[in-house]
Amino acid sequence: MKTGMAGNTKMSSSLVKLQSLNGMFAIYKKKGPTSADVLNALKEALLKEAGVESSNPRKRKKQCLKMGHGGTLDSAASGVLVVGVGSGTKMLSSMLTGSKKYVAVGELGKATDTLDATGSIVLEKGFDHITRLELEEKLKSFTGDIMQVPPLFSALKKDGQRLSVLLKQGHKVEAKPARPVTVYSLTLQDFTPPLFTLDIECGGGFYVRSLVDELGKALSSCAHVKELVRTKQGPFTLQEHVLHEQQWTLEDILQALRPVQNQQDPAEEKPGPE
Repeated sequence: MKTGMAGNTKMSSSLVKLQSLNGMFAIYKKKGPTSADVLNALKEALLKEAGVESSNPRKRKKQCLKMGHGGTLDSAASGVLVVGVGSGTKMLSSMLTGSKKYVAVGELGKATDTLDATGSIVLEKGFDHITRLELEEKLKSFTGDIMQVPPLFSALKKDGQRLSVLLKQGHKVEAKPARPVTVYSLTLQDFTPPLFTLDIECGGGFYVRSLVDELGKALSSCAHVKELVRTKQGPFTLQEHVLHEQQWTLEDILQALRPVQNQQDPAEEKPGPE
C-alpha cells in the first residue's frame, strides 16, 4: 500500500512540475509528421513520464498540459519547431512574425501541385539554359520587401478549414491574394542542375515553396522544393537549441526552457507558414 502511495506521490509531483512550466523551447521536427503530430507526440511523452496514461493529447477540453507551437513546418520539412508551454504560449505570436532561416534544395524542370516533392508533377520544362550567374541575378528580385502569393496547399484557412484539407477533400479553392513579406537575405549555396540550394532568412508569413515556384517561372522554366530545413526561428537555432526525441523529458526541457512571467491565460496555438 505504501509503495502505491509513494508511486502516486511521485506521479503527482512530476505532473505538478510539468504543469508549472512557463516558457519557450525548441524541438527537432523530422520529415514526415505534421507539426501538430509532433507536438502531440511531445505532450504524450511528457504526460507518460509524469505517469498520466492513455490520454488523448488532441483533446483540448480539461487539458492538463497547455502547449502550442510557433508556426507550422510542412510535413516534408524538418528542423526547428518552437514550442510554448503554460504562459509561454502567449509569446508564440512573436515567433510567427519574427525572423526565420531555412536551407532549401530546389529542383528545376518539374513543377508540382503542392510546390514540393510530396505532390504530383503538373508541368515539366527544360532547364539547360539556366546558368549559376542568371539564377543569382534573379534572386535579387526576390530580396527585400516583396509581394508573395501563398501556396494553395497550406495551413491558411478558409471558413475555418485549412486550404490543404479542403483540396484533399476535392473542394475547389481559390488562390489567396498576394501579400507583403520580407526576405532579409537570399543566397545561392550550390548549383548542380537540376538541383540548387538556397540559404534564406525571412520574416513572418513567407513561404519557401512559393519562392522556389516563382523563381522557376522567372527563369523561363519551373521548379519545386525537394528538401526544406528550418535552421533558425527567433533566438533558437538547429545546432544549439533543439531537443531531439530522446530529449523530450522534463529534465531536458527544464534546462532548455526560456522562462516568461505568468501574467495571462495562454493563447491557443496558431497555424503559421512553413
